[in-house]
Amino acid sequence: MGQYRKPRITEHPTDITVPKNEPITLGCKAEGRPEPTIEWYKDGELLKIPPNGVAAGGGGDNGARSSQKVILSDGSLFFLRVAHNKKEQDSGVYWCVAKNVAGTEVSRNATLQVADNLMLGATHIAHSLLQ
Repeated sequence: MGQYRKPRITEHPTDITVPKNEPITLGCKAEGRPEPTIEWYKDGELLKIPPNGVAAGGGGDNGARSSQKVILSDGSLFFLRVAHNKKEQDSGVYWCVAKNVAGTEVSRNATLQVADNLMLGATHIAHSLLQ
């Protein structure tokens, strides 16, 4: 046992465009010994989300139309619904960082674009039909 292994990211987040108020998951999986912890960054700033906890954004609007983010047990970042309004913008560049006592590894960047539902409607339908 006792062998430490630096984290290695096995699934990087990828660029995605999503309609506002829709759920989305940005993937991030890592392996290492001991099991690495995952932190998420947006536009250079650490997202303050407790592991397996919920961070609601938007403050003061009682959660109405605000983004709620959860770091899943596998390290992925789940948005209950992405926000795109004056108080909160989920659009941005995201990356994850895997850490343990043996080291740190940073994922590739992923751009999340939040589109107005009307603007994305036709594209979203066409994409769904192709799958």
